[in-house]
Amino acid sequence: MTRTLSRRGFLKSAAAAGAVLYIGATAKGAMAASGSADAMLTPFVKIDSSGGVTAIVKHFEKGQGPATGLTTLIAEELGVTMDQIDYEFAPSDPAVYNNLLFGPFQGTGGSTAMANSWMQYRTAGANAREMLIKAAAQAWGVDAASLDIQDGLITGAGNSAPLGEFVAQAATFEPVETPRLRDPADWKIIGKEATRRKDSPVKVNGTAKFAMDVHLDNQMVVMIKRTPQRGGQVVGIDDSAAKEVKGFIMAQTLPTKLGVAVYAENTWAAMQAREALEVNWDFSAAESRSSQDIKDEIMAALNAKAEYNVNKADQAAVAATIDGAATVVEKTFYFPLLAHAPMEPLNCTIEQTAEGDIVLHDGAQMPTGPHMAYQQIFGLPAEKIHIKTMLAGGSFGRRATPDADYQVEAGLAFVMTDRSRPVKLVWDREDDIRSGYYRPAVGHKVRVGLDAEGTIIGWDHQVAGQSIMKGTAFEAFAVRDGIDHSSVEGIADSPYSIPGKALGLTDTKKATSVLWWRSVGHTHTGYVMEVMMDMAARAVGKDPVAFRLAYLGGEQDATRKAGVLKFAADKGNWGNPAPGNVQGIAVHKSFGSYVAEVVEISGNLDDGIQIEKVTAAVDCGIAVNPDVIKAQIEGGIGYGIGHAMRDQITLDGGAVEQSNFPDYEPLRISDIKAIETHIVASAEAPTGIGEPGTPPSAPALANAIAQLDLVVAELPMAENGVSFA
Repeated sequence: MTRTLSRRGFLKSAAAAGAVLYIGATAKGAMAASGSADAMLTPFVKIDSSGGVTAIVKHFEKGQGPATGLTTLIAEELGVTMDQIDYEFAPSDPAVYNNLLFGPFQGTGGSTAMANSWMQYRTAGANAREMLIKAAAQAWGVDAASLDIQDGLITGAGNSAPLGEFVAQAATFEPVETPRLRDPADWKIIGKEATRRKDSPVKVNGTAKFAMDVHLDNQMVVMIKRTPQRGGQVVGIDDSAAKEVKGFIMAQTLPTKLGVAVYAENTWAAMQAREALEVNWDFSAAESRSSQDIKDEIMAALNAKAEYNVNKADQAAVAATIDGAATVVEKTFYFPLLAHAPMEPLNCTIEQTAEGDIVLHDGAQMPTGPHMAYQQIFGLPAEKIHIKTMLAGGSFGRRATPDADYQVEAGLAFVMTDRSRPVKLVWDREDDIRSGYYRPAVGHKVRVGLDAEGTIIGWDHQVAGQSIMKGTAFEAFAVRDGIDHSSVEGIADSPYSIPGKALGLTDTKKATSVLWWRSVGHTHTGYVMEVMMDMAARAVGKDPVAFRLAYLGGEQDATRKAGVLKFAADKGNWGNPAPGNVQGIAVHKSFGSYVAEVVEISGNLDDGIQIEKVTAAVDCGIAVNPDVIKAQIEGGIGYGIGHAMRDQITLDGGAVEQSNFPDYEPLRISDIKAIETHIVASAEAPTGIGEPGTPPSAPALANAIAQLDLVVAELPMAENGVSFA
């Protein structure tokens, strides 16, 4: 029967009306519960006395889906529907909200959100369920094993009541390290196609609050006039023309001398005043190379002895084996600098409270960075700095920099004022394209030897380019024996079992500032590996799928990669394109996930080609939210193909030549007629999904184009022999 409250029960409930149950972990990782958020624990789930459930999401939402995914885990284990649970972003506190895969650092990136949090959030949700059931069992005098929570109601043994009624009592119990998790056979939300994103309704109806939407009372807007050549420094300013702009407040040289902060009453006034501002620059230590200079340096490095022997191979012996092979396939590749170009340019807002605390409103991808920087800028302890994480309109890696660049700009701009007014830093699209951080320029030189039976007997692979990690705070754990693994990931750890492989790496001088870009090193290593596999297969007259499968046997890693390859080939109707069309295929593992893609194109090189369809297969372990996974694969495909088609960042005398979408063109919806994604059923723990769709997309397209007798070894394609209809 449904339990009704007596007068005594009503009074008890009223007394507990302010009760809240927090479930999470202590700073040392042990599970804990409390009736207060001030307890020394990480609350992953919060339940109030009204039964309201909130998932505390420690990975911020930039479109990739953790606000839905992590909320799903709590909802499933607790026993509430997705309509009965809300989410909010965690505060900045790396001691308790650290990314378990990053160490003592709070941040979102590397497609780690679900892989990091899979058991953490399920355990929190399960503990909340078990503790509430225990409280109900005691109140009803029944066996806890006879109770469950479904759709937000605790039911069983003839009783039923909303879970909020037992919050106060549940908060007095201790959680356990290994609560009973729900059996996958009983899942109602995880893995279900019907589960929709939590953040979609507010984005559709316009109530979602992105960082750019923050508008505080009495705020000033600041824009930075930055050096056109990275490394230039301000030596003097003339703001006489800027003073004529209505709404202009002042202009101040940043303490770093890397730019001038222009303050105004609104964004338009800041733009106009910045344009009117005259700045004298010292370029003596600035970047002055052209794109051709950078390319020449990389090519020279490829033709010299490698700085690092990555896999400790006998390179001379490998070269000799290839020289004596029945068939030799070789190619040199070049990849230009690329911008991230998210839809929402960088921005953040900073204010000081009456108590002297500093509050940053930001789409904070890695809040630990600005949190630490602000302690130095403002001379305050960590507890006096607060970061309010907002939604962000994309990132692709740009919002996470080793030096917290734009947040530091905002902090410096604020500290130069009397702090009586909030300051909102705004970048425009031109700032983003011309003054940002870029995917490194990289070159590859590969020689592959095959015997008379068409089997690979030697693979000599040389890489030269700019290290992302060296010279940053991440060097200590990302660089080993001088080797930045992000430069060779996807080659050094490829699931392909290739005999006689030698891998060399040479670091070249960084051009402007380089940064991880969606899929990091895999964006170029995946391209080279897959184009070379296709070239080798064609050279010996073998089907590209069958050729790859010959090097994917034995271990689980290779088996899963082979599985998605066969799945994509089957679903993409490999070998049977529509009349007049051609196909290309590629498969790659990145961030623990496996993705294969078949690209079918029509047209020709003279009149232009059209991408008719991309068919993808993905194995990312348990598919927590299939709808999110498909969206991420689609987005990754579009991002990878779009940049490969047309985009590059070029330098002239150290200055970036591109400025906005007319000359750094994003993918158009008409560029790809159809994308179809198939998810491999799996019982493995979830792995990354935000980035793995990108690496195989461009090589699959390149391998289709190769059927038209053009191997595209230098990007972008539009600058190297390919036109698009």
